[in-house]
Amino acid sequence: LKEGKSVEKPIYNHVTGVFDPAERIDSPEVLILEGLHPFADARVRDMFDFKIYLDISDDVKFAWKIQRDMAERGHSLESIKASIEARKPDFDAFVDPQKEFADVIIQVLPTQLIPDDNEGKILRVRMIMKEGVQNFDAPYLFDEGSTISWIPCGRKLTCSYPGIKFFYGPDTFYGKEVTVLEMDGQFDKLEELIYVESHLSNTSTKFYGEITQQMLKYQNGPGSNNGTGFFQTMVGLKVREVYERIAEKEVVVKA
Repeated sequence: LKEGKSVEKPIYNHVTGVFDPAERIDSPEVLILEGLHPFADARVRDMFDFKIYLDISDDVKFAWKIQRDMAERGHSLESIKASIEARKPDFDAFVDPQKEFADVIIQVLPTQLIPDDNEGKILRVRMIMKEGVQNFDAPYLFDEGSTISWIPCGRKLTCSYPGIKFFYGPDTFYGKEVTVLEMDGQFDKLEELIYVESHLSNTSTKFYGEITQQMLKYQNGPGSNNGTGFFQTMVGLKVREVYERIAEKEVVVKA
């Protein structure tokens, strides 16, 4: 596909457990591979131009699964715990280790703004960015390379309990130098996000307020008011920039 050729891709049928007839895939300008094991095989891994890993902590996954399976499906707490524990060994052995190879890791954690919170509704989200990634410049808060903790709540950003806290600074991840941008809490009014956006640099936006505009466009989607949607939007803009640099063409965007 990277050579511009078409391929016949087998289709695994999750209902029957066998392969359906293959479908033809033509080489696209942008190809996204998504799944549980995209970085497991070095032969495939080395062909990616940009690698993203979504790392949801066990505590958050457990809280979300309880919300969904107990409230919506009527499952018992014991059956939910058993289901999670049954899958965990395979996840720990084959899925989790792949994050070492990602260029950007979006880590979803329980909030630190509420002591002993176990509901998983308020989230602390970290955007972990490897140093030295080709065609990628890490966004930063206020001053590149500094360590900054910032509570923006006040006259320009409305915050209800438990508030919002940002962090930016250097760290290590699997023994490699990384930069971390973190948000804990959630926005009350998405249109006020422009205040936060104005203090960020290297965001790859095409015009002032593009992050805020994109967040408002999908304001009814899951995570639109917290760090999951915020960093998803920022990573999306970075993917666009990586494409522009590799393809040597500019994506035209209307403000």
